[in-house]
Amino acid sequence: MRTPMLAVDFGTSNSAAAVYDGHNLRRIAIEEGAETLPTAVFFPTDGGDMRIGTAAGEALIDGEEGRYMRALKSILGTELFHETRLIGGKRRTLAEIVTRFLTVIKARAEAETGQVFTHALSGRPVHFHSADMTRDAQAEADLRGCYLAAGFDEVRFLAEPEAAARANHHLDDTDETGLIVDIGGGTSDFTVYRTTQNRIHILASHGIRLGGTDFDQAVSMAHAMPLLGRGGELRRVFGEGVLPVPNAIFNDLSTWPKIPFLYSRDTQRLVDDLVKFAVDPDRLGRLKTVIDDQLGHELAFATERGKIAANAGGLSAEIEMGFIEKDLAARVTPGSLNAALLAFRTRLHEAIYATLLKAEVAPVQINSVVLVGGSSLMKMVSSEAQNICPLARLKPSEAFTAVVDGLALATADAAP
Repeated sequence: MRTPMLAVDFGTSNSAAAVYDGHNLRRIAIEEGAETLPTAVFFPTDGGDMRIGTAAGEALIDGEEGRYMRALKSILGTELFHETRLIGGKRRTLAEIVTRFLTVIKARAEAETGQVFTHALSGRPVHFHSADMTRDAQAEADLRGCYLAAGFDEVRFLAEPEAAARANHHLDDTDETGLIVDIGGGTSDFTVYRTTQNRIHILASHGIRLGGTDFDQAVSMAHAMPLLGRGGELRRVFGEGVLPVPNAIFNDLSTWPKIPFLYSRDTQRLVDDLVKFAVDPDRLGRLKTVIDDQLGHELAFATERGKIAANAGGLSAEIEMGFIEKDLAARVTPGSLNAALLAFRTRLHEAIYATLLKAEVAPVQINSVVLVGGSSLMKMVSSEAQNICPLARLKPSEAFTAVVDGLALATADAAP
């Protein structure tokens, strides 16, 4: 008898689960009324139960005292993943938090389906860390350990763009040579595939550590952070002249997984010193408000909304920052958005060409480009893919569920 296998797309920004019985594919509502849930957690300061998904975001927005965390996947493979931190009144590691997140997904999937899942097929980026293969291997080992600690006896992995290729073929079995462009929250993955006689062949896959959280960070640094003092000057403690305000705190404040670790007395002392010696203390005073009142995630969400609005062509798009100072806002135009993301366009261009070269397929041989992942909705992504593969038709997929659909279909081959 076939062992039930749970397909899990544990994403940087969103997660999903699904099952396939050989005939029917079913996405599991692991959050009430939704097929995906934000990959986010919230630990109340008073030591209450951990909340995940939308409930975590609501706790943050409602101003509850506690620690909100997002983009945990991007920490896999790093020493930080196993470091102990005081979170929610208890010392914990990020590995323990990811394990608890996966434990909840498993429990909700079992409650929803009435099945017990001891085996999982998990998506993974082609490379968690494209510049360090040792760290890349450690990231998979870290994630495997979390699945096993969450109660699974066995977990297998499948590259996320290859899963998306399976999902696309399931919906459209036309014979073609296609390119999957999967831009997630933390990584960009690419797969060239060929379908013939109702079979799919993976020709090559490639990936880089670049995703939507990087886009958010660049937009924040270019638009929001100057209003908090980035680019400003400090008076010297001794002697004449000025020094530039250091960039490090702004980089961390605009980087999703680093935001929670800024809320410390050391950071507060640093910011107090910056304000004290600032040539323009008003702007750095706003930075002090963000750190003292722990508004980093509100700012990150506001930046994400401004990015999306500008990407949609909104000429009056803004990063609304009234929660820091009344009527404060940073304007984001399509032009300034493109300027902030220009370096990423080059990296995407190079990565797509590298994938085609690895597959030994010319750009003009690509019949279709399938866009996967929330950040594939950025116009920069679709235009770059179309420029490289001029004869291909763009095929928007189910951006947030294509990977989990493909993983579920693949369980038919992977299940013991």
